[in-house]
Amino acid sequence: MLEQINQKKALLDEKRPLPKYTLKSLREKLLLEWTYNSNAIEGNTLTINETKVVLEGITVGGKTMREHLEVINHRDAITYVEEIVHKEEPLSEWQIKNLHRLVLKGIDDEYAGIYRDQQVFISGASHVPPAPYLIKEQMEQLMKWYDTEAKELHPVERGAMLHAIFVGIHPFIDGNGRTSRLLLNLELMKDGFPAVVIKVKNRLPYYDALDKAHTSKDYTNFIQLVAAEVEDSLDLYLSSVN
Repeated sequence: MLEQINQKKALLDEKRPLPKYTLKSLREKLLLEWTYNSNAIEGNTLTINETKVVLEGITVGGKTMREHLEVINHRDAITYVEEIVHKEEPLSEWQIKNLHRLVLKGIDDEYAGIYRDQQVFISGASHVPPAPYLIKEQMEQLMKWYDTEAKELHPVERGAMLHAIFVGIHPFIDGNGRTSRLLLNLELMKDGFPAVVIKVKNRLPYYDALDKAHTSKDYTNFIQLVAAEVEDSLDLYLSSVN
């Protein structure tokens, strides 16, 4: 699968630079779908069209302030990811905290960008995240892995594993899922891949693959799931320039 992805990526690279307005409309399409799906996975009830309206600055009746903020915050977090990519900044814990701060801004300011001080559980999962006093050490281990072993991996494998390991640590009280998907795309976009969308319709296999990765340290299923979404995004980009 990675070989096929490499071929499609090489094909896309040959077509670059893409036409300005094609690129703009692709970005808008993916920003909307990424925001809608990432929030829907976490229980946000806004439809994709309602999400589009909120992104345009209009309030949707009958929906909570939190649901509106989740859309606006996610858009701002994507913009921050794009800035990091554009500036070619290396990934750091500080950036991860900043991303999370944007995700929870105005929703839970007390814990935005702050590692949790309480035990949490992931509903429906066998995996139990580490105790609060272990978080700092495990995040440091994650960054050490990222700066060493991870460099040898294919960007799709590296992005998927960064997402999975991070969400297994579950360093924040809330917003870990959204932050992990932002980190996945940050990693992919750094290597010139289009953003991927983990679709809400795939929520169950997504959660199952994550739980398997956490309990058995076997990341194969999760990497395959991410790779399928990467291929989807590459196909979308290639279809726009053929």
